[in-house]
Amino acid sequence: MSHRRAFLGQLAAVAGAASVGRLVDADRLLGASMQRVSTTAAVDRSGARIGGGRDFRDFRDEYLLGPGVVYLNHASIGTVPKAVQKAHKTYLDICEENPWLYMWGGAWEEPREAVREKAAAFVGCEPEDLALIHNTTEGFNVLAAGLPLGPGDEVLFSTLNHPGASICWDHCAESRGFSVRRFEFPVLDVPSLSAADVVELHMREVGPRTRVLVFPHVDNFVGLRHPLRELASGAHERGVEFVAVDGAQTVGMLPIALASSEVDFYAASPHKWLQAPKGIGLLYVRRAMRDELRPLSVTWGQERWAGTARIYEDYGTRDLPGLLALGDAIDFQSAIGDQTKRESLSAMRRALQAGVEDTPGLVWRSPESWEMGASLAAVEVGGLESAAFFERARQEHGLVFRPFSTLGLNTARISPNLITSHEEVGVFLEAAGAAAWEG
Repeated sequence: MSHRRAFLGQLAAVAGAASVGRLVDADRLLGASMQRVSTTAAVDRSGARIGGGRDFRDFRDEYLLGPGVVYLNHASIGTVPKAVQKAHKTYLDICEENPWLYMWGGAWEEPREAVREKAAAFVGCEPEDLALIHNTTEGFNVLAAGLPLGPGDEVLFSTLNHPGASICWDHCAESRGFSVRRFEFPVLDVPSLSAADVVELHMREVGPRTRVLVFPHVDNFVGLRHPLRELASGAHERGVEFVAVDGAQTVGMLPIALASSEVDFYAASPHKWLQAPKGIGLLYVRRAMRDELRPLSVTWGQERWAGTARIYEDYGTRDLPGLLALGDAIDFQSAIGDQTKRESLSAMRRALQAGVEDTPGLVWRSPESWEMGASLAAVEVGGLESAAFFERARQEHGLVFRPFSTLGLNTARISPNLITSHEEVGVFLEAAGAAAWEG
């Protein structure tokens, strides 16, 4: 038996060394693509094109979107670059060469922690503050089930809060006795709101029983940017113990510095703007909160990872190839750079906004400025019901966006990314203008 254990140990060591080599091969797959992105993604400051002097189709070729698809729905689900997908497939192939070794044998423990470090640097926190989970909804379920709440305590959020960051609180309140209060957000006033207005709208709702304040960094409906630090500090000054933020629409779109934000929890879904494989999420838990928050799922490892956010992960069987590819997605976005991304996305948003304002029958329902908004915007299309317009636009023009008929809105939510061209925005504007005129 001892000879067998020695043999297996040698086999694991050899295979583990081989895995490092294969991971390097996967990194090389990214090299040429990221070099093209980093050297040619400068913004055309005239706003005429995305990608500097390049035709947008050159950048679109880095992705797998089908021909004829005018994809304006990155706020729902993102598009994975070919280079990241190739890396993901490489990890899948490596894993299946010896599933035990890569899932349980420790060969990918260091690469996994390297991804955690890379993700932590990307969102501005320490690696031990970050749990690698599955999506934003899971992160909020961890909070709703694990925070020390009971009778007399209140969880507060506005009607702009996403269902994935809302319903979990209702569910847990039934058995634990705390209360959940939603306040009506003046969504039709969003175009004129300032950051101070957004803070004031929340602070005046905070009461003596409010222990948890939840809000989206950028909301899902109209793309209103909520000021993190001001809301968090204001809530804490009023006695709120826990500030939790839905970051599903920001990681990969806007720069984030969580460690200095004063928020206690931040959950995100990198499958949107970070363009990572589906089913990979992030949960930031501020150091001081880790004694307060109980894990949702537990198995081996609680003592090993005590004191870090790792205790909030499901470290049973999971998609480790996809998790490793998260690191490649971060590399891809980092090669583009924050400034290029900001200038590109804000220029695209200005073009969309100007087109809406110049088209009879269309109404802009999002913040007026980029500083208060994001790369998702709500457009009202005449009196036409939004879902009916979506079906027509999809069938006739290949347009993909998100229709909303809620909160008093009847809008098309448009969320372009770097691969979107001004010509594609024009397709939407022409289709919306025609529908508004006919309606």
